[in-house]
Amino acid sequence: MSDEFVQAALAAFVGFATGFLSAIPTGPISITILNEGARRGFRWAALISFGAIVMDSIYCAAAFAGFSGLFNSEIIRASMELLSFLATLYLGIKYLVQKEMPATTKSVERVEHRLHPHTAFMIGFVRVLGNPAVFLFWITMSAALISHRVIDDTLFMKTVCVLGMSTGALAWFLILAYIVSRGHGKLSTKTLLRMSHGSGIALLIVAALFAIRLIKRLSQAA
Repeated sequence: MSDEFVQAALAAFVGFATGFLSAIPTGPISITILNEGARRGFRWAALISFGAIVMDSIYCAAAFAGFSGLFNSEIIRASMELLSFLATLYLGIKYLVQKEMPATTKSVERVEHRLHPHTAFMIGFVRVLGNPAVFLFWITMSAALISHRVIDDTLFMKTVCVLGMSTGALAWFLILAYIVSRGHGKLSTKTLLRMSHGSGIALLIVAALFAIRLIKRLSQAA
């Protein structure tokens, strides 16, 4: 088994896990799937999911492309390791203490007002398009994964990781759509909120791992 195959498998796994866990925190897409799945069934909720994933993948790919070749400098790499740790810590705390589920945001409302999406696919697409927090999240994750050398800074490995992330996020949205459509609305917002708290704990664990790596780097430099 070649090293490249192992690295590609790791990039795919890390991407899938990151995409799946990142989709759990409650937001406009989860709320839309929760409401529309219970009201109009699995097919409609699934199409919303596919629309959301297409735009989510564009944001994710753009974030990875933006860091291409940036980490050749050790100073930049070390700086991004610190920033990615702080950003991951912030997101973990944010999801852990979240007390309400926003059905939409002002930016999403402005984009929807301009584009007037009518199909399920476009509803999902536009709701992610109008949420800049999604792009900022992928910038944070891509910087963290590359700066900490979890995945190699090559086009192939980043493509594999992006595909894994898209598949992971889509898997969660489809699972949510299926549960809601079959449960006739029995999956409550409180349950989703608790899942969001669990995702926050997972991010805090990742932040702790980043902190350990930073401490080791500082001890070696001393």
